[in-house]
Amino acid sequence: MRPRLDAGGQGGNKRAMARALVLSLAQLGDPRILRVLLVSLAITLALFAAAGGALGAALDGADPCAWVGWLGECQFDGVEGSLTALLLSLAALWFLFPAVAIGVVSLFSDRIVEVVEMRHYPAAAATARSVGWGELAALGLASAGRLVLLNLLALPLYLILLVTGVGVLVLGLVVNGYALGRDLSDMVAVRHLDPPARASWRQRTRAARFLLGLGVAALFLIPFVNLLAPVLGAAMATHFFHRSRA
Repeated sequence: MRPRLDAGGQGGNKRAMARALVLSLAQLGDPRILRVLLVSLAITLALFAAAGGALGAALDGADPCAWVGWLGECQFDGVEGSLTALLLSLAALWFLFPAVAIGVVSLFSDRIVEVVEMRHYPAAAATARSVGWGELAALGLASAGRLVLLNLLALPLYLILLVTGVGVLVLGLVVNGYALGRDLSDMVAVRHLDPPARASWRQRTRAARFLLGLGVAALFLIPFVNLLAPVLGAAMATHFFHRSRA
């Protein structure tokens, strides 16, 4: 019998999430999931590389001091522009990687969910509806936009908490956990529930979805593991969704 989320309180939820992570890791070597991982990761990194290249070209010969108007001149040469673009790109990669990666993997989320369901939840896979590219793209844009917006709204708090060190990480986990818990679970729910039923399901599973999001947000903080986090998150959300309805 599958453990039902919320059965046994937070302890039961934590055990269920740990189980979802173990099952997701075990299926990571499936060629169909591995293919999605490699393609989505290549697209994500290519987007950052393209943005960094465009930024470097824009900064070549630019005079940022002139943008302020009273700092005189500090025109960049090619090397300074490239170095500034690199530093800004690395900062953007750290700050925006979860949003961009989740947005990209959303395009392939139907495939990930289908593979997990076919192995672990065949009855649900047989009744699931296929989600079109347009709907997947809309989910991806909404997910990326929500993550960016929430982090921008929290930016003043991030700056205040810089002096605490660990406070920034805690706030980041909370903000990203909230968004990821909704977005990842929606990638699965959209295959099985109509909009009113999805809204009702979200209401019933709010605490457990937040715990799911926290877990995936923590994966994004671990070097190299963060490259796997979007696909692992989609797989974990599949287990979460079906166990929550067991």
